[in-house]
Amino acid sequence: MIYPDNFEIKIGFAQVREMLSELCLSPLGRQFVNRMQFLNRHDLVDRLLQQTDEFKQLLESDAEIPLQHYFDVNAYLDRATLEGAYLDVVHFFEIKMSLRTIRDSLRFISNSEEGKYEALKALGANVTVERSLIAALDKVVDDAGAVRDDATPELQRLKRDLISQQAILRKQIQSIIKHAKNEGWTPSDVEPTIRGGRLVIPVIAEHKRRIKGLIHDESATGQTVYIEPESIFELNNDIKDLENAYHRELIRILIGLTNTLRHHIPELRKAYQYLGLLDFIRAKAAFARRVEATRPTLQKYPHINWRKAMHPLLYLAHRQVGKPTVPMDLELNRDQRILLISGPNAGGKSVSLKTVGLLQYMVQCGMLIPVEDGSEAGVFHDIFIDIGDEQSIENDLSTYSSHLTNMKKFVTVADHKSLVLIDEFGTGTEPVLGGAIAEAVLQTLNNSKVYGVITTHYTNLKNFAEKTPGIINGAMRYDHKNLQPLYQLEIGKPGSSFAIEIARKIGLPKAIVDKASSLVGKDKIRYDRLLEELETEKQELEKKVMEATKLEQKLKRNVKEYSDLKNYLEESKQDIMREAKGKAKLLLKDANQKIEATIQQIKQSQAEKEQTKEARRELETFANEQVRKEEPRPAHKRFANASIKEGDNVALVGQESVGQVVSIKGKTAEVLFGGLKTIVKVDNLEKLEGQVAKQKKAASKAEEGYTRGMNMTQRMADFGSTLDIRGEYAEDALNKVMNFTDEAIMLGIPEIKIVHGRGNGVLRQVVRDYLYSIPEVVSVANEAEERGGNGATLAVLK
Repeated sequence: MIYPDNFEIKIGFAQVREMLSELCLSPLGRQFVNRMQFLNRHDLVDRLLQQTDEFKQLLESDAEIPLQHYFDVNAYLDRATLEGAYLDVVHFFEIKMSLRTIRDSLRFISNSEEGKYEALKALGANVTVERSLIAALDKVVDDAGAVRDDATPELQRLKRDLISQQAILRKQIQSIIKHAKNEGWTPSDVEPTIRGGRLVIPVIAEHKRRIKGLIHDESATGQTVYIEPESIFELNNDIKDLENAYHRELIRILIGLTNTLRHHIPELRKAYQYLGLLDFIRAKAAFARRVEATRPTLQKYPHINWRKAMHPLLYLAHRQVGKPTVPMDLELNRDQRILLISGPNAGGKSVSLKTVGLLQYMVQCGMLIPVEDGSEAGVFHDIFIDIGDEQSIENDLSTYSSHLTNMKKFVTVADHKSLVLIDEFGTGTEPVLGGAIAEAVLQTLNNSKVYGVITTHYTNLKNFAEKTPGIINGAMRYDHKNLQPLYQLEIGKPGSSFAIEIARKIGLPKAIVDKASSLVGKDKIRYDRLLEELETEKQELEKKVMEATKLEQKLKRNVKEYSDLKNYLEESKQDIMREAKGKAKLLLKDANQKIEATIQQIKQSQAEKEQTKEARRELETFANEQVRKEEPRPAHKRFANASIKEGDNVALVGQESVGQVVSIKGKTAEVLFGGLKTIVKVDNLEKLEGQVAKQKKAASKAEEGYTRGMNMTQRMADFGSTLDIRGEYAEDALNKVMNFTDEAIMLGIPEIKIVHGRGNGVLRQVVRDYLYSIPEVVSVANEAEERGGNGATLAVLK
């Protein structure tokens, strides 16, 4: 039961219904919008919600579901049921295109993956559209709504003859017009026209006797007459006969097609019912997207547990002007059935009450509601509302009498499956008596296990709610310092009307405010002050919680940065150790080769003393050279604030790379780093001690060979066995891996590491596919779990 009759207007659902009608694509959908009503069957409501939610998912996925040609052809079907009647070409066009939409929609939804759109699939389970019927329609009417010339052989012949005769007629009449123009009988820009279905030419009235023929009409001024020349009488007659024959053949075709259609009318009724439902569901889904609505979990019993609920119409109005809408959390269950909301005027009490009524009504009409995911809704059998001025002139009832009439209805009809919504409970009469009656009514409703939301200013009702199981206080929060509403519903405590404070704020004389305070009494003032202090403490606590949350988030970020840095250092340590081991292996390999060569030389010289000493000296020299390679290079002395000029040795601040200043222009300098010129800000450079030595003359070929050998040794010493390609595109990463691997093989590096990250595994697959294809790669494996796991690849080389 929904009470009163104008319930939808009171809560704003009439506007929602109007918006849904505008979102429909055809009258088919609007008929369902008009028939939409409150339902109290759980299974039916849940199915409607599922349908709407699935269509919303379709819209959000940008799927190409057919959304054209939603024609309402029920009137044509009614006409087709009459024996002897036939439909026009335009009727058949709309039927054909809409049937194609129905068939495409059925195929689209039924072909979707298993487990998706199950409610929409069930909706079209018994709907069929015969392919032969669409083929028969398509044979006569094309996609532009015109009759096909080849609909039948006879129609095709008539059309061909008609075109041929019309071509002959145009040729003859153009010849007549040309002669008439030369003689001055017709205007110079004249063209043939149609009068009475026959082709005629316009002739100046004074020359109408110059051309033999039949006058069909004259212009409004009488200066031009329209003559059918005698020489084209027969051609016009032939064309008229052909047109009549063509029309007769077309009617014969349309009658036959109507007879064919008549046999399919029962299943077509179902098909267009389905099309209308799709339009209706699509409109609900589109509205849900507009107000950011979701599908709540539906319980079989009365229940409300909403998070971040918003009034949809208020949300749309606020969004249009760029204003945020404050959401509310609400829970009504078996232990907490009635919410009593108090607070100052214009604080949002009535909006909260209307939000509850509108959203619950929308749910039980099969619509999604603007609440956060995870919210729950139940099924009520009745919704009663008492809101606004219901003064009745016809029945001579005052506003308060009207309220009492509603209360009578509530206490006699409402039960444990009813939702009661009462705004400004008890107002309209003397406050003490009104409050007493309101308290008695509230107690009766609570005893009946009714669910409800009630707004009030009465203190006795707040006190009653505080000590009565099943009823809970709620308050609309208020900024008492600035005397501005916050529009936030807080459940668990009563609210103050702040009447005295507001009166003082707007400048009512102090004597009047003080007198009012004394009349109210100290207890009431103390009560309101206590609520005010609680509100202040809550706001301060919220502020401190927010600050603590920010500090906690900052701490988490710092801990994460520390952990990342620690992991990086650990990983770098392992890489350095691995690289050092690799260099040691190379050094040991070279040393062993040198020792074996020395032993071989001693054996071959048959241990002659001088040659043995010479071999030992060469071995010592080799060892000293290897030691010198490992000695650290002396650091350059830096001058941080020294002026920099052309030719100076410089380094980037905080970097080790040394370069030479080529030129200086203003605040920038051109610096040569290892053969590569770079533009750098002067402020980012530090001067190094000494000047760069002049370039030596070109070395001899022998010296060049020696230098290349030294370069190879230097490259082995400088080679890093780890390559990081995280964040690279696959093609760029592969090029880097190829160059890196080639160099490692050329230098004889025993093991390399490539860091590609986990991600979606694309880089890892590219790297390993390449490594597997290289003959010099002995094995490929993941890095140890504590150093990156499958986010890095280790490759052992021959």
